[in-house]
Amino acid sequence: MEHSFDQNYWDEIWEGDRASAMSTSTANPHLIKEVSDLTPGTALEAGCGAGAEAIWLAEHGWQVTGADVAAAALAFAADRADDSGVAEQLDWVQADLSTWEPTTRYDLVTTHYAHPAMPQLDFYERIATWVAPAGTLLIVGHLHHDHASEAQHEHGHKQGHGDQHGHGSDGSADNNKPPVEATATAAAITARLDASIWEVLTAEESHRTMTSSGGRHTQIHDVVVRARRRT
Repeated sequence: MEHSFDQNYWDEIWEGDRASAMSTSTANPHLIKEVSDLTPGTALEAGCGAGAEAIWLAEHGWQVTGADVAAAALAFAADRADDSGVAEQLDWVQADLSTWEPTTRYDLVTTHYAHPAMPQLDFYERIATWVAPAGTLLIVGHLHHDHASEAQHEHGHKQGHGDQHGHGSDGSADNNKPPVEATATAAAITARLDASIWEVLTAEESHRTMTSSGGRHTQIHDVVVRARRRT
């Protein structure tokens, strides 16, 4: 079954039964690993959902713009930012990431499981153009099914973030695999990054186990690409 990933799709998710659970996710561990050594500057979280990654960045000194198509997701994000005491370091933008263009470039552009209404690899290539010279691109996505045939992700993505079946920033899941059109491999992503423009620092296909509060173990299969734009 193909998914449209349009505004109606994400509005239904973020106004649905799973929204409250999706809105309590913590920052993705790949973000923490890949970004902790960077000097804080300006950042864009593309498909920010309920804002877990954007808020983590703000708490660590970044000035962050969080963009998502779903107004309900951004409402959750704004409330969480207020509770975290970092609201002044965050701007929330409701936008369709398949057509929206930022007015500036960022020191860091990152996305976690986001699926707008366009082909996945085209989306990654699109957001790469938003990175400033010497800036960083960090992509965390669902690993292609051929490489993760047993993956069981919640689907409640950020533009989303979160997913249809309800997944949070860590990529944790229900008994549902992500739609094939929402997946990628490290090789496919890095092939879109011109070597004369980008230095690829991380290109990993990650497999990890997450344990839920109820003691359930879930295998998480991610693709992680970090690249630095040459000056």
